Amino acid sequence: METLLDITQIQAILPHRYPFLLVDRIISYDPGKRVVGIKNVTLDEPFFVGHFPGAPVMPGVLIVEAMAQTAGVMMLASLPDRETKLVFFTGIERAKFRRPVVPGDQLRLELTVLKLRPRYIKLRGEAYVDGQLVAEAEISSALVDRSIIERSDQVSSAAFTPVEQV
Repeated sequence: METLLDITQIQAILPHRYPFLLVDRIISYDPGKRVVGIKNVTLDEPFFVGHFPGAPVMPGVLIVEAMAQTAGVMMLASLPDRETKLVFFTGIERAKFRRPVVPGDQLRLELTVLKLRPRYIKLRGEAYVDGQLVAEAEISSALVDRSIIERSDQVSSAAFTPVEQV
């Protein structure tokens, strides 16, 4: 399995950091069409402390977040000014969780673009462990200017208005 982007290269693209960076490498990338990422799930993940003691299971919402971060790599990778942008979730639809993800599993996160606009993306995400589908969802995200968030006194739903207009 070839690595196109390693963790250091992903960190140069995404603003996420430990303990919330949930994609370890990108193994396939077709700009604007499809991206495949890998998340190695280890017992050291901080969420396993409370989910669940003695029976660690990766929360489904974090599997979807791992999908979104993988998609975020695709959205931000080709932008020359990516450090001035953030990718925000705007929707999660049709999420299904097929089996638990536990320490030692390797998630293969496959995202396929359903709709793409300059500031909006909708994708179908599927997560696999050992070739078996463990989770799926349709996710949508908006590209927003980081300056809007840094001026937190001005944050409002207006930041997401362009998404509704696409």
